[in-house]
Amino acid sequence: MGGTVVERALHIVVLDRSSVGEDVSVEPLKKYGEVTFHMTTKDEEAAERVKDADIIIVNKTPMNADTLDGASHLKLICEFATGFDNVDLDYCRKRGIPVVNVVNYSTAAVAQHTIACVLYILEKLRYYDDYVKSGAYGSQPRFSHFGLPYSELDGKTWGIVGMGNIGRKVAAIAEAFGCRVICFSASGRGGCTDYEQVDFETLLRESDVLTLHCPLSDRTRNLIDLEALKKMKKTAILVNVARGAVVNEADLCTALQENWIMGAGIDVLSREPIDPGNPLLQIQDSSRLLITPHMAWASVEARTRVVTETCRNIEAFLRGEARNVVNP
Repeated sequence: MGGTVVERALHIVVLDRSSVGEDVSVEPLKKYGEVTFHMTTKDEEAAERVKDADIIIVNKTPMNADTLDGASHLKLICEFATGFDNVDLDYCRKRGIPVVNVVNYSTAAVAQHTIACVLYILEKLRYYDDYVKSGAYGSQPRFSHFGLPYSELDGKTWGIVGMGNIGRKVAAIAEAFGCRVICFSASGRGGCTDYEQVDFETLLRESDVLTLHCPLSDRTRNLIDLEALKKMKKTAILVNVARGAVVNEADLCTALQENWIMGAGIDVLSREPIDPGNPLLQIQDSSRLLITPHMAWASVEARTRVVTETCRNIEAFLRGEARNVVNP
């Protein structure tokens, strides 16, 4: 006597739950199947955790032959991010496993943080806040204090490397401040016609503010090195919200110590979390160097969009549609 065949419920494994923050709900994922959440996953733990998975949701954990060979049911890998450097795309393509990512979720957040870094350094906000709270302002005879001079953005030149969605958003804000915007295409395939494109030498020489929004590649690794920093204005501000290795950290430390540039804001580092031996930690003056812990992308709204867009990727896959597939 035959019985009814019951299909196995989808098993979804989230390897890097902490990457979207505990203040953001991941409950919507449960409507697609049985979900197992892991806050973080070490490389050596991955293979065991995904062996029965139909769908893997991941951010940093490596997805390759070592971790996936035993995952015989695997149908889809979802990145809890835009980047997919942790996935062996060729391996997944050979196995017929689509890899999908989330795009444009953090544009507003990263652009906002870029501007915040520039203003923090430009206006010496740490110094002035400390001046008031130390009691020095209350004990002076004058109504105002401007011990560290600062300048206006209006009329300055704002240089940008990487004219994707974030770069364009920053450019629009810079224009609203009254800046002339120039840009450089590190890939050599710059398609932006809305702003003046210049060569690298011109970018370095003319930028009062230089912000980095480019991917890490062979062309951009150590793009901002000792030679480049020496060509910048002594009054220039550098902001890196791209990838840590785009800037040579030891060279930036030297440039700040030697006053080759005025200041820098850094949200990304060559090693994350920061290496205790990172030379940038030598510079404790926050009016010259601001370092934040790779959080430019992480507004509540942006992290919520990561979850929402991941759900949409899963829904599209279940309908047989390709959405945000990075290994077609």
